[in-house]
Amino acid sequence: MRSDAFRAAVEAKDFSATGELFAPDITFRSPVVFKPYEGRDQIALVLGAVVQVFEDFRYLEQVETGDVAVLLFETRVGEKTLQGVDILKFGADERITEMTVMVRPMSGMHALAEAMQRMLEAAGASAPG
Repeated sequence: MRSDAFRAAVEAKDFSATGELFAPDITFRSPVVFKPYEGRDQIALVLGAVVQVFEDFRYLEQVETGDVAVLLFETRVGEKTLQGVDILKFGADERITEMTVMVRPMSGMHALAEAMQRMLEAAGASAPG
């Protein structure tokens, strides 16, 4: 499946191959900020922080059809267990052009937002707009 390389990078917590995985102008829609992140460099920064925040992360399901893949995951942020989906859209060159993440329940999403804010601030980054 086209999403296998992305899944392997997440599971290994290694985004060193961002040029192979993501289109340069990728759009990333986070569950915790309204405005999307734009561009490969921002995505690499955000995903690098996410894999540090998530504990006991594991993918449960992986489904692809056409140019879209959906990966269902389960993880923990502190004391909060959450489930989510990574929705990936692929371009003609097989790289990811759009990524949307959705998370539930709301208490888990809030824990994720707080942990991500701390991680991004420590890295000298911030949420878009």
